This record gives sequence, structure tokens and C-alpha cells, in this order.
Amino acid sequence: MLQNVRLSVVLLLICGIAYPLAMTGISKLAMPAKASGSLIVDDKGNVIGSELIGQAFTDPKYFAGRISSIEYNAASSGSNNYAPSNPALAGRTTKDIEAFLKANPTVKREEIPADLLTNSGSGLDPHISPEAARVQAERIAKARNLDQARLNALIDEYTEERSLGVFGQPRVNVLKLNIALDRMK
Repeated sequence: MLQNVRLSVVLLLICGIAYPLAMTGISKLAMPAKASGSLIVDDKGNVIGSELIGQAFTDPKYFAGRISSIEYNAASSGSNNYAPSNPALAGRTTKDIEAFLKANPTVKREEIPADLLTNSGSGLDPHISPEAARVQAERIAKARNLDQARLNALIDEYTEERSLGVFGQPRVNVLKLNIALDRMK
């Protein structure tokens, strides 16, 4: 019995304290920005957000991200995981389509990219497809009195390609894009 308690304490110290501290230290040395949460700071050093966690943008002058059933609360990531046959999903999707079309009256229903109407698995995805950004460009150009071609060039500039050339899809980080949008004159 005493031997089991000793083994448990030793394993707790190794696996619960020493190993996590070592990994944290190594990651802080090897990749300090990522180990600190990939935070984005403004010119004054204030944290604006993280590259890894989406935010809600409701002002028509900004690009909107994906839907989040958890309101981008990183403390409780996840989604409702509704089945396609669930009436709650159909109701939510219909409501979101109507809201999008109201905010973007020149866009046709069939032109709305799926990623603007669906949750990610975590509910925290900070990215949208380049198409999802472009479909919002006319609204933003009008709200900010900007040339839409400049906005499309900005979207192209902030489009990240597939990871290692093969993983994932081209994507745009909404927070980074909106920060760049605010910096445009």
C-alpha cells in the first residue's frame, strides 16, 4: 500500500508538474508568440485578440466571421452539433440567411458561402474562406466609402494558402483583415 502511494506521488510530480513545466519552457523558447496564445497587439501594446480565436463583428463596416453558437467564448468551446434533420438547425440557418441578406442586399441567397452559415467544430474558428470575405466586400466598400477593388486586393493580400501546400483550404483571418481594413486610408 505504501509503495503504491509513493509511486503515485512520484508520477504526479513527474507527469503533473515536471513534464508540463518543461514543455511550457521549451515552447516559450522555441516559439514564444505561439506559446503565449498568438496574441495580436495594437501600437500601444494592448491586446486586441488572438490569431486563433474568432471574434464577433457586427458593425457593417467590418468583415463578419463564422457563426458561433458559443459567442466565441474560449472557456467553453464547442457547438450544438445539430443533425441536418434537426428543425433547430433549419430555423437557425434560415434566420442567419435572412440576417445576412438584409445586411448585404445585393447578394443572392445562393451566393452566400456555406462557411458564413455554419459553425466550426469549436465555435471559435477565426477564419473564413476568401469567397466569404469577397461576398461582404460590396457592403463594406459602401459603408466605408472605399473602392471595392481595393478591398478585394486586401482580401487577396490576407489570404493564407493551404498549410504545407496540401492541408486545409485557403482562408482569411477575419481579425487580421479587419485590423488591416482600419489601417486603410
